[in-house]
Amino acid sequence: MMIKASETLSTLRSLMRNLPNNLGSIQAYIIPTDDAHQSEYICDRDKRRAFICGFDGSSGSCVVTEDEALLWTDGRYYLQASKQLNENWKLMKDGLPTTLTLDAYLCKNLKKGSKVGVDPNLLSARNWLPLANSLKQHGCSLVGIEENLIDLVWAEKQPKAPQNKIIPLGLEHCGKKIGDKVKEIRAQMTENCCSVLVVSALDEIAWLMNLRGNDIDYNPVFFSYCLVMMDEIILFVDENKLSKEVFEHFKTNEVEVSIQPYNAIKPTLKEKAQNCEGKVWISLGSSQGLTSLICETKLHQEKTPISVMKAIKNDTEIAGMKNCHIRDGVALCQYFAWLEKELEENRKVDEISGADKLQELRSVQDKFVGLSFPTISSSGPNGAIIHYNPTPESKRPITKDELYLCDSGAQYLDGTTDVTRTLHFGVPTEFEKECFTRVLKGQIALGTAIFPTKTKGQFLDTIARKPLWDVGLNYAHGTGHGVGHFLNVHEGPIGIGVRPMPDDCGLQENMVLSNEPGYYEDGQFGIRLENICCVKPFNSKWFKSQGALTFETITMCPIQTKMIKKNLLTEKEIQVLNEYHKQVFDTLEPLLKDVGDELTLKWLARETKSI
Repeated sequence: MMIKASETLSTLRSLMRNLPNNLGSIQAYIIPTDDAHQSEYICDRDKRRAFICGFDGSSGSCVVTEDEALLWTDGRYYLQASKQLNENWKLMKDGLPTTLTLDAYLCKNLKKGSKVGVDPNLLSARNWLPLANSLKQHGCSLVGIEENLIDLVWAEKQPKAPQNKIIPLGLEHCGKKIGDKVKEIRAQMTENCCSVLVVSALDEIAWLMNLRGNDIDYNPVFFSYCLVMMDEIILFVDENKLSKEVFEHFKTNEVEVSIQPYNAIKPTLKEKAQNCEGKVWISLGSSQGLTSLICETKLHQEKTPISVMKAIKNDTEIAGMKNCHIRDGVALCQYFAWLEKELEENRKVDEISGADKLQELRSVQDKFVGLSFPTISSSGPNGAIIHYNPTPESKRPITKDELYLCDSGAQYLDGTTDVTRTLHFGVPTEFEKECFTRVLKGQIALGTAIFPTKTKGQFLDTIARKPLWDVGLNYAHGTGHGVGHFLNVHEGPIGIGVRPMPDDCGLQENMVLSNEPGYYEDGQFGIRLENICCVKPFNSKWFKSQGALTFETITMCPIQTKMIKKNLLTEKEIQVLNEYHKQVFDTLEPLLKDVGDELTLKWLARETKSI
């Protein structure tokens, strides 16, 4: 049983005053969300921030001082955090102009000479450097504490590290041999005078090695590090996770991979960095704990070549992404048709039983592996909690009287899906319909945008927001994120949002992103419409020197037309919607006929009817 929050803080503060190994004391301790690989989603063992404060959203950082405990998180989680934090904690609404940033708070509230501690393995070099400089300017210092203090508080109750098996991904799904990927990587290393490439991001390692795992829920990755040299590749991983098939897989992929224990990464990297002739390529997104092992004169700190290679899908990956979205669309349509019938016949469905039914329908689809994130099944006011996760305590019934927002996705052997639809099974209000229509206008505007090659996603964000901004509405989350191929549902280095992405390489052909504007009325409802899109060329005489791109929507699920105020749509927008619905019907109808699903066929025909 977890000890109470007040007790955890008391124990942590005692450790801060008397650090392990006689390291003295610190006046503040930072608890990031990250694991040692700077993963967005983390395994149970690494949920240190959730353990200490109770907030379990995917983004946020804590600071504990002698007399305060604070959590910084962004607009997606304001409502959730306000409900999960107890009286010992103060919520800092990151992103609001009135909220001090984490470093500004520390500089304002700590005395000169104060020390701020953090586990350097859980903080990226990108975040470490400005924080250390900011504290230094105010007479304070940032101190790396290798022995994690939260682990000491958590002690024997902390979950064990996962030990799940790793599986090979066949060439029919990944489309490119490891050996061919390595040749491209080494060519880029040569161009940049690098002898060693450090790979710490789990999805980059999984993609490079054409392997998948299950160490983090919903993310088919495995705990590991990788070093790529000109004549050697070392994979640092618990060998118990590897089967004979994995070693055969390496041979088939025309590559030799040396296996070392997971914890051998630091001494091996230190030795390789000291003895190599060229530079060591390590991303700013890698941990300060790894980066500090490399002499500054040898550092080459840029996004890894893998991050861009992975984001630009090959032909096999693109085909897989399109195919899995078709199968996924069948399951989604079956779910919404089933849900409508259940409500019409006055059978009770709540947020959890609805999500379970959707998972059941997905699970029978070909190549299904699991969900790509916990289903956001939210009714009425719960829909205003942007990343809501229904629990037995919070669940609401799905009814004809409230909007229902369902954001869900799945992992298939040939791709990853993520789709959001918002529906009303009764009579929506005029305000709900106007908000819905303006969200749809933004989605159509972004989905049909034409832009120069390598345009950064930040510059497209306004396109989706303008119909909402026109009447003083907005939403507190990004408009789009990259999507992995049977990998993380949120994939860098690209994205579409208000904030710049530091490693954004610009949009290029065969990248895959979400298009998901929304609107949220606190305490009443939430609206989000999300499609997945592939970036494709656009033949335009106006971008001859640079080339032009646009999007191809690959999500196959109708948008509820009864929620639309037609008079707010232009003729072009109506045409785009009708053409999309015709494509959805033509694609899914034969598959539903094959399985004899008359209920969903009738629902699909009605929902895709031209307006």
